[in-house]
Amino acid sequence: MSNIVRGTMLLTGASFLSKFLGMIYVIPFHWLVGETGGTLYSYAYTPYSILISISTIGVPLAVSKFVSKYNSLGDYETGMRMFKAGISLMAVTGFLGFLVLFFGAELMASLIISNEDIGEIKIADVSMVIRAVSFALLIIPAMSIVRGFFQGYESMAPTAVSQVIEQIARIVFLLSATFIVITLFNGSIATAVGFATFAAVIGALASCVVLFVYWRKRKPAIQKQVQQQRVKHDIPKKDLIKELFSYAGPFILVGIAIPLYQSVDLFTFERAMIAVGNGEVSETAYSAINLYGHKLVIIPVTIATGLSLAIIPALTKSFTKDNKQLLNQQINQSLQIVLILVVPAVVGLSMLSDVAYGSLYGMGNINITGTLLGWYAPVALLFALFTVTSAILQGVNQQRFAVISLSGGLLVKVLLNIQLIHVFGAKGAIFGTALAAGTAVILNIWRIKSSTRFSFKQTFKRFLLICIFTIIMCIAIWIVKVVFGTFLAYEDSRLSATIMLMTGVLAGGGVYLWFAYESTLLERLLGNRVRVLDKFFHR
Repeated sequence: MSNIVRGTMLLTGASFLSKFLGMIYVIPFHWLVGETGGTLYSYAYTPYSILISISTIGVPLAVSKFVSKYNSLGDYETGMRMFKAGISLMAVTGFLGFLVLFFGAELMASLIISNEDIGEIKIADVSMVIRAVSFALLIIPAMSIVRGFFQGYESMAPTAVSQVIEQIARIVFLLSATFIVITLFNGSIATAVGFATFAAVIGALASCVVLFVYWRKRKPAIQKQVQQQRVKHDIPKKDLIKELFSYAGPFILVGIAIPLYQSVDLFTFERAMIAVGNGEVSETAYSAINLYGHKLVIIPVTIATGLSLAIIPALTKSFTKDNKQLLNQQINQSLQIVLILVVPAVVGLSMLSDVAYGSLYGMGNINITGTLLGWYAPVALLFALFTVTSAILQGVNQQRFAVISLSGGLLVKVLLNIQLIHVFGAKGAIFGTALAAGTAVILNIWRIKSSTRFSFKQTFKRFLLICIFTIIMCIAIWIVKVVFGTFLAYEDSRLSATIMLMTGVLAGGGVYLWFAYESTLLERLLGNRVRVLDKFFHR
């Protein structure tokens, strides 16, 4: 269990830092390119996210499961054979993904932009930025298999460090290039966004360097294990690839769940908003949901992402050895860690949505953007639960059902999205995503219960306790907003909004942590990992 917590903390910390940097950089990026540039950036990144996941064939998690399985059986050579074959395979799929995105850019752009007379973004601009980001597909797929290989050895540091370095390199290039194009050369927003999307290539190259350094250090120890092994499965190369595909297929859909939901918005949002007479605010609303607001919403989901990466090797080992008691403990802990950390985060963000968006991106259109963020924030809990429940299914060899659950959710989004936008405006797209993700989560939970005989009784009891603490936290935030509202114009001033945000986070977070700590709830779930709070609460 300690390996799960340790791995979760490491990967979650890296993912959080990566997402935090991703949130911070959009502040100067928004200042440079505005809402229009943000929307154009999203238009390129949504299809890219889908293609990059398909190109990697879900490799990091699939390889992690594969290597962990055969390592637990004492066969290290099989994992090495798959690793070598996988890199060659990823190079091919990455190249094919690049061809699709590069040469299909104009067709995608014409499907996204229905009317060039409404709004500032043109089809040629969208085509250009899609082609700029497509080059990253030549690098990332082969790189991802190295991360998965290390994760299979329950070594999470290479993935964590390479993620952070990749993000730092990408952001430095992105902001530098955007600043130079806009400020020094007085270039167009489209050109600046094109360089911004190409930054994915720079980040991928930096990550490759980090992973190469780790590989040079770890290679002797891995080779020693291979030489000393006594168990050997003489599996043909074709069967190795076939088994990898059986694991990887479901990982594809799980990895692109959010981009798939966003792709529905990509091709329906503008048309639906124009149909109900809101075409003039469609670009602002779209960027508020799928770029700027999403950067905030996705941060709590990093907890689930780190947990899913850390738990799959451990669950696979317990399942392979038929240790049902340990398996149930691991499932219980995984779900409860998500709930105790994500529930207060998304509720707090929803309550502070106006000041959060205003302090980071400015007070312009805050009535639209802040409101949309407030509705969108709770959806992060559903994203997190889907990520973790899908990881649990994959760990207990039920990964195919994750395809069914996601397909069901996606069908809900496709069928209802336009109708919901017609009825509720821009919020309808958020409601469609919530219904889709909620459907997938319910199906996953049902499958976990039916396939493992897992009891949710303890998880439900602790969830109720978490809800009580969260309600108390909300009361604290509400009191702070009322008190500070008497002398701070946080609805109009960006500085006041920033002060209100920081005060609200400290007050709400402090109250919630105090109750969770004093009730020993944190200690029960995280063990001695909460010693840092002893200094604050004087236990």
